[in-house]
Amino acid sequence: MMVESGIVRQALAPTGKLRAGINMSNFLLVSEQDNNAQPAGLSPTLAQKLAEALDVECVLIPFESPGLLADEAGKDVWDIANIAVESERAQTIAFSQPYIHIDANFFIRADAPFTANAQVNARDVEIILYGRSAYDLWLKEHYHLPSFLRLKSMQESLDQFYQGQGDVLACLKPRLIEELKTHPDYRILTPPFTAIKQAIGVAKHNQHVMPFLNDFIRSLLETGQISDLCAAFGVADKLSLPQ
Repeated sequence: MMVESGIVRQALAPTGKLRAGINMSNFLLVSEQDNNAQPAGLSPTLAQKLAEALDVECVLIPFESPGLLADEAGKDVWDIANIAVESERAQTIAFSQPYIHIDANFFIRADAPFTANAQVNARDVEIILYGRSAYDLWLKEHYHLPSFLRLKSMQESLDQFYQGQGDVLACLKPRLIEELKTHPDYRILTPPFTAIKQAIGVAKHNQHVMPFLNDFIRSLLETGQISDLCAAFGVADKLSLPQ
């Protein structure tokens, strides 16, 4: 993929390297480490492919959570951020078209009265979840009646829910499917309450590069490279390709 007149390369790699912010808490997109203990998976590989398209070196910058990654927008810490699309984040980050989708569902105890997502949007319901995750931000915008118990990690939200906190747990569906294997006294409420769109983000002042980034992602999707990477990293059955 050619970069005309160097404008895109200068915007995305002003230091001569592509600094890619990676959300380490997304176990589906950062599924392993390479031989050098560097993040590996769909998200890091996507960043590396973009660096190849720009003909520059890729430097992966890990963040413990998406919130911490988003906080650094426009601060010259990263050039791109592989992160979920969300309207609150869009105040400081411009997003490409999504390259993958991840379903988010409610998790309930077997004897819970809920049979539909709409029933969770009630004043006497407490939702426990990973604070500042994409699905937390989505629920903050769309579910105004429940109270929220926000924890510092996905694992902590699960642990607290199993200990009796909250009426409903919000989480990524692939993780909940795994949880059911060892916690059969719980249920996944269907359908998903939202689908998390994973994309490439840039600081707002660089949003003029979006046509290039969208063409880049569209090419990977149309040639089957995203699908192949999902299969290679063992997450093909847990992620959905954008339609």
